[in-house]
Amino acid sequence: MKVSFKPVLVTVTLLLSMPLFSRAASAPAKIVVTYGGLNERSGVLFVAKDAGIFQKHGLDAQVVNVRSGAVGLSALAAGETQFHGGSATGASIGAMAGGLDLVFVAGLINKLDGTFVVAPNIKTPADLKGKKIGVTTFGSLTDFLVRYALQKKGLNPQRDVALIQIGGDPERIGALKQGSIDAASLSFPGYGIAMKMGFPMLWASAKDINYHWIEITTRRSIIQKDRELVMNYMKAHLEATALFKRDRDFGKKVIKKTLRLDNEELVNESYDLFAKAFLSTPYPNMSWMKTSFEYVAMTRPDVLDHKPEEYVDRSFVEELDKSGFIKKLYEK
Repeated sequence: MKVSFKPVLVTVTLLLSMPLFSRAASAPAKIVVTYGGLNERSGVLFVAKDAGIFQKHGLDAQVVNVRSGAVGLSALAAGETQFHGGSATGASIGAMAGGLDLVFVAGLINKLDGTFVVAPNIKTPADLKGKKIGVTTFGSLTDFLVRYALQKKGLNPQRDVALIQIGGDPERIGALKQGSIDAASLSFPGYGIAMKMGFPMLWASAKDINYHWIEITTRRSIIQKDRELVMNYMKAHLEATALFKRDRDFGKKVIKKTLRLDNEELVNESYDLFAKAFLSTPYPNMSWMKTSFEYVAMTRPDVLDHKPEEYVDRSFVEELDKSGFIKKLYEK
């Protein structure tokens, strides 16, 4: 079965003027990188921009925030972008199983930090029946996590609850405060803020779900056309990750800028969480991708005819690992 995505205009003036590969002999290669949601995970891309790491590796990168991972994948499928930072969700796995040549080249974080927070009157999963739950968009990571967790806890996400597309963590926190939703899955520092506002945690996704959270996604056709471009992007991303992990002050500045966060306690907690969570040598974890496969298989059993290895290219991380490139990043 062939999967087709409608082109998504990420930024009109940006993308209309930018060919897929525009590298001249002495000019940096122009690329567009999308990420779904403004958070610490995407903050590494701002590290690469602010510290000049993209330029160091011959890249003129435009970093674009999109509403959800599904939008980022659509842009990648349409040839409007070259890389997407997101999760192994139903949208990506389903598209791959349907024939789209998406491929994961790195697994940056292999554990979740998400927490499911609820209105104070909700004490057990059974209390969620008939309630409204906020997610980013349908097909997003939060949508996937909520549906998967509800099923594991004996609830039917189609019948027992109403899932509402709200937006990012700030929008979902606002909806909780206003009472327009009864629950939401939030990442840090979002769930820390919500809990301080009086919304208790019902469960922690990090404890309940084994999941490969953040991936670098590109297309096999891009690798075939310009492997050097992909390798240079990998070098830049991994160097930015190392800088974030090594330099606490710099990392905190990125968090404050990315999240517009002034609370020093939350900034420190956020840095500690993600400096530890980011993998220095980000080989994709195939076994943890099985969670995504199980979820997608509920509506598309044919996904189980495939293996996670089919959707992964470990060669970039392997080359950077064996060459000593990654090790040197942490010797400085």
